[in-house]
Amino acid sequence: MQKLTVSYTDNIRNIDSLLRVNENFDIIKKTLVIADSELTLYYIDGFVKDGAMQKLMIYLLSIKELKAQGASTAAVFVNENIPYVEAEATDSVDQMLHMVMSGATLVLGKHFEDKAILIDSRTYPARSTQEPESDRVIRGARDGFVETLIFNTALIRRRIRDTSLTMHYMSIGSSSKTDVVLCYMADRADPGYVSKIKEKLSSIKTGSLTMGHQSIAECLLKTNWYNPFPKIRCTERPDNAAAHLEEGRLILLCDNTPEAMILPTSIFDFLQETNDYYFPPLTGTYLRLVRHAVSWLTLFMIPLWYLLINNVELVPDWLSFIIPSERGRIPILAQLLITEFIIDGMRMASMNTPNMLTNSLSVVGGLILGDFAIAIGWLIPEVILYMAFVTIANFSQSSYELGYAFKFLRILLLIFVALFNIWGFAIGLALVFILIATNKTVNGNRKYLYPLIPFNAKAMAALFFRVKKHD
Repeated sequence: MQKLTVSYTDNIRNIDSLLRVNENFDIIKKTLVIADSELTLYYIDGFVKDGAMQKLMIYLLSIKELKAQGASTAAVFVNENIPYVEAEATDSVDQMLHMVMSGATLVLGKHFEDKAILIDSRTYPARSTQEPESDRVIRGARDGFVETLIFNTALIRRRIRDTSLTMHYMSIGSSSKTDVVLCYMADRADPGYVSKIKEKLSSIKTGSLTMGHQSIAECLLKTNWYNPFPKIRCTERPDNAAAHLEEGRLILLCDNTPEAMILPTSIFDFLQETNDYYFPPLTGTYLRLVRHAVSWLTLFMIPLWYLLINNVELVPDWLSFIIPSERGRIPILAQLLITEFIIDGMRMASMNTPNMLTNSLSVVGGLILGDFAIAIGWLIPEVILYMAFVTIANFSQSSYELGYAFKFLRILLLIFVALFNIWGFAIGLALVFILIATNKTVNGNRKYLYPLIPFNAKAMAALFFRVKKHD
């Protein structure tokens, strides 16, 4: 670890070289003459609070005398002459570089010998907190996480004013040095699991976390490419994160990412919503049951329908209306697969369409394509109906990853039914269960199918029935 020397001139030359002051227009070097001494400040333009720094410089220039007191000069100066909340003396060059690149201000002094002062005067460009687009609020607070880490920790602390709430800071990435915070309640979280996650985070060896929480997730666990189920649940709502902390879970926050990772995670967590708790128990229970039913229907309804129309003898008379009178000009399996791809194509197109045109183009495009596809005989009305239901029903839960996991397995079930008929459907069901049960996450001793495996009756009932939350 590189240290400062007692030579002020050598320290200035070294820091100038390491920060490459002459090559970076936004790295500011400012020299102040104080009585018979001299101070040199380093900071990044855009990362400092201009008003606060201006007042600090005016105050420093008003100092009449700066006495040399040996190795303790910098520490004494911090205590007596730095009217700022966060400031410290240090001799570590590595710490200085890291803090300056993070937005802090470095002060080298002619009489500080082998010490320097770090002033945490940073501020980051940030949007104001607002309702998350992907985690919509029906009732409750309209604030949401933003890209600035300190704002996000404050949003959580505003909701949990308990000394057991722990914010464990880490810096990950050899070049990005991304700020990461592990949040947990010390009196409720499993200590062994907390230690395990800290150890995993500390052992991450990577250059940068360019994709935020997704990069962390990929570093925390080795994923199997063939298992599409999501590994970690995320939320943009501070009230949701606070509720999970109260339940003893861990929240992982990453700078530059407006999402919080919730650990541990099970498949059933994706089918729960914070909005359920803003309604009376009866209404919340009804919404929860509907969400479970609709979500699983998106996976099994179309393969089951395809199985029944291929085995008409299995269809009872009261369900005979599901058998299409016409099959169209191309096989129904091809119709279903084509519709799946067209829907995804329209979804991607809507993402790149200006906001004022998104809704109208999506609706008009769907109507025109569906109408003409039926008119020329490519698709039958039943295919359009069932695929429209599945597409809309996917929005009953907020996880895109889970929606696409259901899509991939729905396609796989369709292919198995086409190849092996009833046995294919049975094999597909078994494969779905195996993929869910073997999905690897950072859950510690908790399985991805918890509370079904291992079975917890109370937790299982809470998945389907909205009960009053107790302290």
